[in-house]
Parts: sequence; structure tokens; C-alpha cells
Amino acid sequence: MASKTTFVVGTRDSTLALIQTDMILKALSQCFPDYNFQTYQVKTIGDKVLNKPLAQLGSTGVFVKELEEALLANSVDFVIHSLKDLPTTIPPGLRLAATLYRDDPRDVLVSRDHVPFLSLPPGSRVATSSRRRAAQLSALRRDLTFVDIRGNIPTRLRKHDEGSCDAMVLAAAGLLRLGLTERITEFFDPQLSTPAAGQGALGIECRDDDQDTNALLSAINDTNVWTAITAERAFLNKLGGGCSVPVGAHAELNSDGLLELTGCVASMDGKQTYKKTVTAEPAQAANLGETLAAELVALGAGKIISDLLTVPASVSPP
Repeated sequence: MASKTTFVVGTRDSTLALIQTDMILKALSQCFPDYNFQTYQVKTIGDKVLNKPLAQLGSTGVFVKELEEALLANSVDFVIHSLKDLPTTIPPGLRLAATLYRDDPRDVLVSRDHVPFLSLPPGSRVATSSRRRAAQLSALRRDLTFVDIRGNIPTRLRKHDEGSCDAMVLAAAGLLRLGLTERITEFFDPQLSTPAAGQGALGIECRDDDQDTNALLSAINDTNVWTAITAERAFLNKLGGGCSVPVGAHAELNSDGLLELTGCVASMDGKQTYKKTVTAEPAQAANLGETLAAELVALGAGKIISDLLTVPASVSPP
């Protein structure tokens, strides 16, 4: 296929990131058993600065910037992301080349004694690093206190067990990939807590002009995942604001073969929620996302986003 047979792969150095990288390398090795893959581990600012909410580190790219810098410096051939961390605006010279392995995209609750969300005592402290999760779930329980929490999944679970919070909300995919299914109290229906764009999927980014790497990655791209995340990322991109704003997007092919996209924008106090589900042919994925975003903005969602870009998040105790 190509003259190049050795590739350097960039990844974050967390346990979950390395598991996900191994998943990608196994898929590539099955397609290209004679090729060699070497890993290059980095720490991103999102991994290093743990005493501030994500929204205070910058609106986008806190878990990808250093990986993209390695790509642009030719230190690596491609990098692997949890796709929800990858901003919709990619630096010039780079491209999203493949998406695959979308695990369960839902949010989940982890709570002491496995108490369900609706049964948590009033005033319970619910930890999450996501404004999106806090905003949507506040609409269901305004009597709870949502606080910020940082760190990788094992660190967050330890903080929970030590009493920093009464419950926490995480992405299902991370717990499943780490083999921590038993810690999950319940899964949230996407209509109640609409996931982040790309949640549960893996994305691979490379240089736009690297023909060998692009050809390599195209062999493992999952077209169904690509179609779904195209709609989700188009929705998010049209709204703007990146990971610091409470925007959810979830797309999947329904039983009729149509692409079904749910988009949500919610205010942090839980008093305003703009949510709608639309369908279209899969080939119209990008247009579907942009159209839905425009519809929610027309209803008033744009003001929530513009206001929240200037509001700092709270921080849970270390």
C-alpha cells in the first residue's frame, strides 16, 4: 500500500488513553501485520493542571494541544483522541482521518451505596468536570449541588470514596474500557442527559499531506461512526464555544436507516433547556447538524452559550 511501514503514534499517558491506543493499534495490526507501530506519550495541559476547572484552562483543546503540536513538529505520524476532547476547529495542516470503536455514548452515575439519581438526598454534592452534564441534570434536580472535579477516572473514584462528593457523573465508555462496570449506579437516557459530541468514540488525527498515514487510517475508519459524529460535530461547531459550554449532541442510525440527531443546550441553573430531535438521510449529516443548531439558536439557545463563556465554574475540594 505504501513505502512507509513504521509509524509513530501519539497518545496521552493515562491508563485509559493507553488502553484506547492499544485498541487502535490492534485494529491496524490486523490490517497490516507487517507494519510497526511505536508509541509517543505526552501530558497535555488538561492532564497537568488539576486544580482548576476545565473551563478556566481555555475553551477548547485542553486534552489535545500538545498532541497536535507533536504532529505539526513531525514527532509523530498520527495521534489518538477520545473524540469528545477534539475541538471541531482543527489546526491548519491537520485533519481528522478516522473514527471508530464507539462504545456506549451515555453518561453514567456513580454514587455511594448505588443510590439512583432521583433518590439522592436533597443537597447532595454531585461532581462532574462537565458544564453540559451539570446543566442538563440541574433541570431534573435543582435541589442538588453540582461541583467541579478533576483528574483521571481512578483519581475521581478515589475522591468520591474519600468523601469529596456524594455522587459523580462520568462517561460510560471510560468506565467500561477500564473494566469498572460494577461502579456504575445507572445509565442516563440520552434524552435526559444528551452526551457530548463524539462521546464514546475514538478519533485519529494526522497531517493532511501525509499520504501514507491517511491511506493507513482510512482502512480502519468506521463509516457509521463517521456519519454520526459528522452530524454531532457540525451541530457543536455551528453553536461554538467548545467544551466549556453546556451543549449535548447524539446521533445514530434508526431502524429506518435514517440519521437521528438530538441536540441540547441547557442553562446552568436548570431553568432553560432547548432540546430537539431531527432526522435526515445519512448523506446529509453535516447539514442536519448545522440546521438543528440554527433552530435552537433561533429559540434562544445562543444567549445561554454567549453568557456562559464569561462565567467561571466552581471547584470541588481537593
